[in-house]
Amino acid sequence: MEIRYAKLADAKAIAEVEAACFPAAEAASLASIENRLQHYANHFWLLEENGRLVGFANGMVSNEDHLLDEMFDHGDMHDENGKWQLIFGLDTLPEYRCRGCGEWLLNRAIEDARKQGRAGLILTCKERLIHYYEKLGFVKEGLSESTHGGAAWYDMRLTF
Repeated sequence: MEIRYAKLADAKAIAEVEAACFPAAEAASLASIENRLQHYANHFWLLEENGRLVGFANGMVSNEDHLLDEMFDHGDMHDENGKWQLIFGLDTLPEYRCRGCGEWLLNRAIEDARKQGRAGLILTCKERLIHYYEKLGFVKEGLSESTHGGAAWYDMRLTF
């Protein structure tokens, strides 16, 4: 398996993995993914096995200190010189889960954020995943203001 950055041509495959990982109300549409790729393809980490996309992590960079719901569909809010690497999603195809794929992707995003001089990473997750992100160094900050997809989310932060 290898990790690489995305290209606009990867949008359809990314949307298919996204649809396999999230309920329809929470999954990013193909149009949303294309918009993100047009603004920050270098903040999409794709995990492939023999050329097949099996997972990815993505998110913009911002000076905002928490995720805003409007960021998901507005790639123009990306600020390459921003302080925080935001993570909008960590997706792994169901048949590749519990094999370390998500951790590998997130560790690559963390490594890149450190090299780029960011203050750290910010993400939101569901309550059942808090422990997963805590083991990677993220700290729970409480219930998020985000209501993306009508779900309850928790703010998590990894500060360097």
